[in-house]
Amino acid sequence: MLIRPCRTGRGLTLVELMVGLAVGMLVLVGAMTIMVSLQSTSWRLMVETRLNQDLRAAADVVARDLRRGGYWGNAINGTLAVAATGATQQNPYSLASGSTANGMVYRFSRDATENDVLDAAEQFGFRLNDGVLQMQTASGVWQDLTDSKNLSMTAFTVTPRETALPLGNLCAKVCAAGTPNCPTTTVRSYVIGLTGRAVRDSAMVRSMDLSVRVRNDLLQGQCPA
Repeated sequence: MLIRPCRTGRGLTLVELMVGLAVGMLVLVGAMTIMVSLQSTSWRLMVETRLNQDLRAAADVVARDLRRGGYWGNAINGTLAVAATGATQQNPYSLASGSTANGMVYRFSRDATENDVLDAAEQFGFRLNDGVLQMQTASGVWQDLTDSKNLSMTAFTVTPRETALPLGNLCAKVCAAGTPNCPTTTVRSYVIGLTGRAVRDSAMVRSMDLSVRVRNDLLQGQCPA
């Protein structure tokens, strides 16, 4: 009698193999899609973080330096008459009030011993030049604040806010507010607006606004004799 061996298993059929491959491909495509999405999100987050950091760093430099505008070592001479003329002295470092569409200029004293003279090294400013924010460190000397390889500056605006306060009531001989040459102090602040675009992703644009209070108020006029 012929005895046939018992078959305990069999191989995959062609249909089963094709179904398995299809399922495996779907899983692989899904995993790759998720990985690409995560990489894209991570890359955009990195670009956005770099853009925000560059804008913030530039804004901090503008704020720190602009606050010193108008500083004068002999500011007391702007409120008290000196010498034989009997007139107060004008601040040679008065903060420039004229800001342009692309920046502003200002001055402050850097003298170890005040000489009451505006020197070339005491003239400063900020401007937007061909997509780069620049800082003036001396008369006619400009340095880049932003890196054009990472950030393209599209807008830099400076909006002055000034409030004049009368001081005539503090004079020994009081003068009414609005009287010609009656002393006043002008409190000054500026609203700085920066807008930049990421070079690696032109669709990514961010803006930043900050208010800068100038420490040195503008004193004008003189108490009547």
